[in-house]
Amino acid sequence: MKVYPGFLTPSSKPFDPVELARITERLVCRNLYRKYTDFYATGVYGGIVTGYTCGCCLRCSFCWVDWSRDFPEKYGRFYSPEESFRMLSKAADNYGTNRLRLSGAEPTLCKDHLLSILDLVERSKYKLFILETNGIIFGVDEDYVRKISEFKKAHVRVSLKAGTPKDFTRKTGAKGESFELPFKGIKNLMKHSCSFHVAAMSADPRIMISSERNALLGKLAEIDKNLLTSLEEEVIDPYQTTLKRLKYAECKIEWPLKKIYKPIKL
Repeated sequence: MKVYPGFLTPSSKPFDPVELARITERLVCRNLYRKYTDFYATGVYGGIVTGYTCGCCLRCSFCWVDWSRDFPEKYGRFYSPEESFRMLSKAADNYGTNRLRLSGAEPTLCKDHLLSILDLVERSKYKLFILETNGIIFGVDEDYVRKISEFKKAHVRVSLKAGTPKDFTRKTGAKGESFELPFKGIKNLMKHSCSFHVAAMSADPRIMISSERNALLGKLAEIDKNLLTSLEEEVIDPYQTTLKRLKYAECKIEWPLKKIYKPIKL
């Protein structure tokens, strides 16, 4: 990979997301230290404190994360696992919640850092730790998933981006053959009895047409039909970074959203 890819444009060349993950780790990981942009509480999940990580291995055109996703060398600062946990704890206690989360960009980068935080959470007073991921790394590193499964307070949210290889490349910039990796990650999570659920940008017809949505639902059903009962279907939110990324990728999206797909009925 000669040029580190930023936001998508019509001239962007497809990349290997696993290779991009390793290159990004050289920018955001230093031994057990990892780059974050902030730590604070929000009302999602009934109130939760989130550590926002820098760097990702996908380039989704509808991504809400700040520019630390595209230019991780320019944003954030390094925290040790202990420092990260301390920042999460302070914000949680101030807000009055016992839930913690890592989100923003791709939190599964910097494996040793994340596992160290999970160990601290496991031995703490906090009740739940939510890990949000695109599933790429879990699709190529089953041992990582096995180690995650050892932490009883951990819950994984796998965010799927597309329903076909072609759409995966168009939306994320990654090569079509890597489309299967998040689904392999889901299978690994099931194999090791991890607590998890699946999310997808599939309720928004502006970003996923019905045939693509049906393809995505079909792939999940082939793995396990029960995945559909807990599927979290999302729509695009008009964050400033989202709007700019859509513009740079020349994706024409009308606002406001006029309709969403009907909920799944099994």
